[in-house]
Amino acid sequence: MIAALHRIKECVERAGGAKAQNLASAINGKTLSSAHKLMEGRKAVGTDGISKEEYGAELDKNLSNLVSRMKREAYKPKPSRRVYIDKPGSNEKRPLGISSYEDKLVEKVVAELLEIVYEPKFCNVSFGFRPKRNCHQAIREVIEDIQYRKTNYVVEADIKSFFDTLDHDWLVKFLEHDIADRKFIGIIKRFLKAGIMENGKTILKEEGSPQGNGASPILANIYLHYVLDVWFEKSFKKGCKGQAYLIRYCDDFVCCFQYREDAERFYSELITRFEKYNLELAPEKTKVLEFGRFTKENRKRRGLGKPRRSIF
Repeated sequence: MIAALHRIKECVERAGGAKAQNLASAINGKTLSSAHKLMEGRKAVGTDGISKEEYGAELDKNLSNLVSRMKREAYKPKPSRRVYIDKPGSNEKRPLGISSYEDKLVEKVVAELLEIVYEPKFCNVSFGFRPKRNCHQAIREVIEDIQYRKTNYVVEADIKSFFDTLDHDWLVKFLEHDIADRKFIGIIKRFLKAGIMENGKTILKEEGSPQGNGASPILANIYLHYVLDVWFEKSFKKGCKGQAYLIRYCDDFVCCFQYREDAERFYSELITRFEKYNLELAPEKTKVLEFGRFTKENRKRRGLGKPRRSIF
């Protein structure tokens, strides 16, 4: 799979920023077979009830059938099996969508191809679900912005049910901005429309991308790349009177500001920006905080109490 994807990467690089083409052709017997070898054997099964071992018992036959359907555009992903897991630090449950085994293989190759197209485009402010990037780096960046830069105000934000409300039409528009392969985007559309199965009933959804789908993390990054990252870096910051920094880990993000008016303007404009793309901030988890190395002295001078100790 590495060799096949490397050829795609070379084509994308030679295109010099032009729309990527012929991505669907890279979802073939060789790349799917490699994805099968890399798949964990103990993963939970989807609605098909098929495990890696069972699928692999007749691997060549199964992959030949899958590739044939994909070429005829007859491939139709099965609904994801909905399960719930504990949400750390909360009494709530986090919904996950468990894909059928065959769909997991396609998702893995699709995610690899999207990574080739979008890694050169993604902003440095994004740390979640990207190669050689992790949450520890994101936290370190927040600490550096607060301790060593002119940060006096922090906006910590949380998107309400992001994976359940991600707008399909907008996501497709973002993909079409960078990808010219109609068949490839068609595969992603079918994943988005496949729906979920819960308590034996199939629920078709016009929005959202199930957490657990192998391509969901990078699709989420693509969505927020255009909705948040590019807007903040290329547009919003130009109107700031002081320094401003964004740090995002998938759908969680923190913004640091030198001046209160920039922080408050960001909070206000962010609500409007998100409304345009059918996203909503969770008001109980989104706030403007006075925070930074000079906060204690500044608040004492104004006769105010101690600042909040942590933003996490």
